[in-house]
Amino acid sequence: MDAHSAATRYIGPTGLDPYMNRFFNLLPKLGISVAGSRLLAVRGRKSGEWRTTMVNVLTTEDGRRYLVAPRGHTQWVRNLRVSGTGELRLGRKTEAFVANELPDEQKLPVLRAYLDRWGWEVGRFFEGITKDSSDAELVGIAPGFPVFALE
Repeated sequence: MDAHSAATRYIGPTGLDPYMNRFFNLLPKLGISVAGSRLLAVRGRKSGEWRTTMVNVLTTEDGRRYLVAPRGHTQWVRNLRVSGTGELRLGRKTEAFVANELPDEQKLPVLRAYLDRWGWEVGRFFEGITKDSSDAELVGIAPGFPVFALE
């Protein structure tokens, strides 16, 4: 993947994805977490309105938390880059956060941990890369997978 295509990489919903997304986005609203999922809420960069989507929040062994965008440079990624803040919601619980995007050279351990935890769910978006892929392979795909540290 060249640098330009990695910087604009986006895999949109296909087939049954829109219906599955609606269903799975409803679960956190009802207070149901699937494998640690949360409803991400970020203000739209143009409208200022809250936009929501389900995400997997990765918590590492040292307690740090991250959001990884397996579909690439999505609308929520673009909105989060502009706002720098958002909310994680589960039922009536809302947790505000500040997000800092990681540079590509810092993504390796986060991408490996994310694939270890959720590869079964998001593996198709990683196009053959798994938790067992080499460091070089993970570093090679890093530009196409935005990662945010949460504070």
